[in-house]
Amino acid sequence: MAKMTKRIQELFTKVRTAVLITAAPDGTPNGVPVGAKKILDDETVLISDQFFGKTLQNMKSNPRVAVTFWEGHEGYQLKGPVTIETSGPRFEETARWIEDISNKAGFPLKSKGAVIMQVEEIYAVAPGPGAGKRLA
Repeated sequence: MAKMTKRIQELFTKVRTAVLITAAPDGTPNGVPVGAKKILDDETVLISDQFFGKTLQNMKSNPRVAVTFWEGHEGYQLKGPVTIETSGPRFEETARWIEDISNKAGFPLKSKGAVIMQVEEIYAVAPGPGAGKRLA
């Protein structure tokens, strides 16, 4: 596992939207914006599934994903495997979290699942000579 630094965690939390990248069994890439996301610990990210269709199918057949996020000239890509939880305490907590924040926003949503990503690799995605460099 790779450990996210405090700065990476801060930026992940701060940016409103990240891009979740999956691949179909034939290798076709798929990227979708995700906003319902949070850090569980320095090696684990949670993303709530409200709308995943093709993305969910891809994760079920190929559980390796990437999550890319940036602000200005600073950005990172996390890579690793995911598990999908649709029952149990972590899913129930996620469902309550999504219901609460979406109701406050005036756009009620229901979580269909908690996507749990174990961070195995971290890369820089900011422009410049360090672009694409593996950080962890």
